[in-house]
Parts: sequence; structure tokens; C-alpha cells
Amino acid sequence: MTDAISSDDDDLKALGYSAQFERSMSLWENFALGFTYLSPVVGVYSVFAIGMQAGGPPMIWWYLIAALGQMIVCLTFCEVVSQFPISGGLYPWCRRLVGKKWAWMAGWIYGWALFTSIAAVSAGAAPFVGPLFGFHTTPVTAGLLAIGLVVFSTLTNLAGTRVLARVAMFGFVCEILGAIVVGAFLLLFHRHQPLAVVFNSFGIVKSGSYAPAFLGAAIVGLFTCYGFEACGDVAEETPNPGVAIPKAMKSTIYVGMSASIFVALALILSLPDVMGVISGRVANPIEDALNVAFGPIGARAVVVVVLVSFLSCALSMQAAASRLVYAYARDEMVVASGWLGKVSKTHHVPMNALVVSGLIACAILVLGMFFADAVNTIVSFAVVGIYAGFQMVVIGATFARARGWVPHGKFRLGAWGWPVNLAGIAWGITSILIMLRPTDGAMAWYASYGMALTFGAVIVSGLLYMLAGRPYDRSDAPAGDAWLRRPAGKS
Repeated sequence: MTDAISSDDDDLKALGYSAQFERSMSLWENFALGFTYLSPVVGVYSVFAIGMQAGGPPMIWWYLIAALGQMIVCLTFCEVVSQFPISGGLYPWCRRLVGKKWAWMAGWIYGWALFTSIAAVSAGAAPFVGPLFGFHTTPVTAGLLAIGLVVFSTLTNLAGTRVLARVAMFGFVCEILGAIVVGAFLLLFHRHQPLAVVFNSFGIVKSGSYAPAFLGAAIVGLFTCYGFEACGDVAEETPNPGVAIPKAMKSTIYVGMSASIFVALALILSLPDVMGVISGRVANPIEDALNVAFGPIGARAVVVVVLVSFLSCALSMQAAASRLVYAYARDEMVVASGWLGKVSKTHHVPMNALVVSGLIACAILVLGMFFADAVNTIVSFAVVGIYAGFQMVVIGATFARARGWVPHGKFRLGAWGWPVNLAGIAWGITSILIMLRPTDGAMAWYASYGMALTFGAVIVSGLLYMLAGRPYDRSDAPAGDAWLRRPAGKS
């Protein structure tokens, strides 16, 4: 094992960086990190009611659509990370595939999406705490609970890669067992709907096409199916990353989205009043379903599993965010790079980057305690920001391939490279356009276009920062060299 790790560190040195992390994360633990970030329980429980109200039971098909589309993106990621197993994921991949400016913008968009995702997941956990301990949560108490979760996540991450890996594995075991047990129990003993209900829109659209309603429900699949990229964010902490990380990424989608479909199906079939959920008359369909099926005590036990899922999800997201900040700082791409790029000699983690990622998430949560509508718009940016960051990698891989890039990592698409890249671009752009659609209904224009405006603001602010401060010019770390690196034996 020591010789293998030494070889991994030599490969990293050949890519222009020295090893500072501890390679103690196994293949299974790397997969668990991606799985808990994707988190089928968090994904389904967070937006189930929204999806039902938007599109009815057929919204479940978005889990399958998103899984297929994101697997195409994942295959591109596998090929890139296999050749460039560098901490920080999207940013260093874009740096090597295209260049410094492209990488800076990719990291900027993806970074803010990660910060808001940490806040969103932490806020999503808060409403489950009240029923568990028997009190009603207000916006202020919910915000304080969410901040407490971020603090706990930060402290756990600061304990080191080994602790992160073990907590991620514990979260995976709890979540997958909880999903199987709860789903199976609902299907076997509390089923109220026939399987054909997944084709029944229950008359959501009174006239015209059902397509707009179905597109409105896309968030259920799109929100759930990302997180596999986190496996690559800790590439320098995983032995044999060129082989292990592609396996972990693909397994994250296989297992995570299968579990998501199973959980969503069980919940839909267990609903006694589907129209009540669609109309909003049943405000908390999941809580009601759990109470009816398991009783007050059993429902609390399920909520404990749900909270573990939310916590492990936030933990994995913060790990990914901190490695991105660290990668930026290592290449002197952001202010206070020397401070943010420090790695603890005791725990081998980017401690300052972890603290900053936690503070930014807490600031977003504080904003939400006083301006709920504003923070909901900001947090909704998280999903479209993640997908935009993904697209910058896929477009970058296509650009590099056009320039003559011949991938020579341990995972290669071969003749499928071009079709997969182009299909990934088509899927990604379509997904982003679906999410940026104006909200239907009699809302003010700035609320209807809130996600698009927030997304635009992040891009404009990033461009202004990049052009004014020129952070991309401060380092001579390798960039735009993917097509210059040839496989052995080729000129």
C-alpha cells in the first residue's frame, strides 16, 4: 500500500503539485462521500411536495430522466479525473482542459452553488428537528438549528479525512438501510394507490398540454442527481484515484438514483389523498405518511435516520466546497490565498478553507432568518449553478478533444468520447433552460425570473472580479495543457 501511495504522489507531482493530504479514503468510502452528497433521502424528502404540486405522480419519471442524463455527464467526468486526479474537482479539470480564465469562472459559479447548497441542506434539516423533540420551529429557531448543523459539520470535517470517510460511510449505511426498510414497509403494508398512478396527472392541467406541468416538476430529479463529482474533489486523499474515482462516481448514480426512485415510488403509492397533496391541502405529506404508517414513536425513529442523511449530506458538501477553495488558493486564484491554502499538519485537511465555507453558509442562513423570500431565490440558484459548473467541464472536454486531446488516464471513452461529450452538452443546456424558465402564476416579474437574475448576478460579479483583479495571472501552475500531454509512445 505504501508503494502504491508513493506512486500516486509521484503521479501528482508530474501534474505539477506536491502531496499534502493523507491518502486514507478507500474506494467504498469515496463512494460513500458521493452517495451522501447526492443523498436520495435528502433529495426526495426536500422537494417531494413541490414535485407533486407541480406535476402530480408522473413527476417520478424525472428521477430516471435525470439519472440517464447525468450518467452521460458522469462518463465525461470519469475520463477527465482519471487523467487529472487533483483536489478541487471542477476547477482544476477546467484549468487543464481549457485554461485559467475558464477555470476561474467555473470554480466561481460552482463554489457559490456549493455554499448555497450547504445552507439549503442545513435549512432543510431544521423542520425535522421540531417534530423529533416536540416543538414548533419558527424561522428564527429553524435558522439557528441550521447554523448549528453547519457548525457541527465544520468541526467534524476539521477532524480529518479519516473521520470524514467514516462518518460518510456511517451516513451511507443508515440512509440506504433506512430507504429500503421505510420504502418496503410502506409498499407492503400502507399502499393506497395502484402502480398505474405514476401515469395519472389527476387533472392538473384543465386544458392544453401537460408538458409545462411536467417540466415544472423537473426539479425533483435535477435537484437529486448531483453529488457524484464530490468523489473527485478528494482525489488527492484517495489511493489509485484514476481507477477508484470513476468507479465511485458511476456507483453513486447507480445506487443513489435507484434508491431515490424506490423511496419516491413508495411515498406516492402510500398517499391516501393524492389530490390533497397536489392542491396543497395536505401540507406535509411525508410527515403525515410516516405518522400513519409507523405511529408517533416509529415516525421519530425514521426522522432520526432522515436527520443523519441531512447531516452527512451537509458534511460531504462542505468537504467538496473546502477542497475547491483550497485548490483556488493553491493556484493563487483568490484573495488571501496563502491563508486559505494552508493544510493542517495534524489532520491533513484545509482547515481555513473549511472554516470559510462554513461561515459563508451561515451568512446565507442568517439572511434567510430575516428575508425568507430573498434567500429562497438565492438557494434556488444552487441547482442551476451546479449544472452550469458541470457544463463548463463537459464543454471544456469537448474543446480539448477538438484541440487534439487524447485522454490517457486509466478510464477512457475511446471512440465514444465525441458522442458522449456532445450528448452531455445537449442534456446540460436543456436542463439549465428548464430550470431558468420563469415561474408560472401571477407573480412579480423579479420573483418569476428570480433564479435567472441570481444566476446572472453570480456570473457578472465573477466576470468583474476576474477582469478587475486578474487573479488568474498570479500563478504559473499548469493550465490548458491537456492536449499537449500525449500517451506514452505517441508524439
